[in-house]
Amino acid sequence: MSIRKLTIMALLVAIAVAGSTFVSIPTGIARAYPVQHAINVIGAIILGPVPTVMVAFVTAIIRILTGTGSLLAIPGSVIGAICASFAYKYSGKQWLAGVGEMFGTGIIASLIAVPYSHLLMGTSVAALFFMPAFLTSSTIGAMLGIVIASNLRKTVFLTNLNSHL
Repeated sequence: MSIRKLTIMALLVAIAVAGSTFVSIPTGIARAYPVQHAINVIGAIILGPVPTVMVAFVTAIIRILTGTGSLLAIPGSVIGAICASFAYKYSGKQWLAGVGEMFGTGIIASLIAVPYSHLLMGTSVAALFFMPAFLTSSTIGAMLGIVIASNLRKTVFLTNLNSHL
């Protein structure tokens, strides 16, 4: 992996961690962090699947360790990153990266969060308990990520970056 790609990954982690400090939506047991979802979409479009999942995982761990995220940060960010990355990789369409993020986080991760929270957090909730918060956060973040990524792709920076990656 190139130094340039690692630097961009570190920058995306920093933006996601800082963004979680300033932008969050309280939703009961979980907090929604749309900046993380925007970073997942941006990463999916400019970096690809493996680096994007690494960014999501490192961000989730840092957020847990700093207290800006709960244990739900791991499934909430990593599953969305996987779905967004593969949706973009196999379609080449930015809007499908956003749909992948919304589906991965809003549907799949919210359902996985129920047994996950029971096992690791000792919380018993109904099957669809996390879905409204996860869908809201991932939808806002996915739209933000698509707008930012589409503007980034027009810049000289990203044009030069893609030729070096």
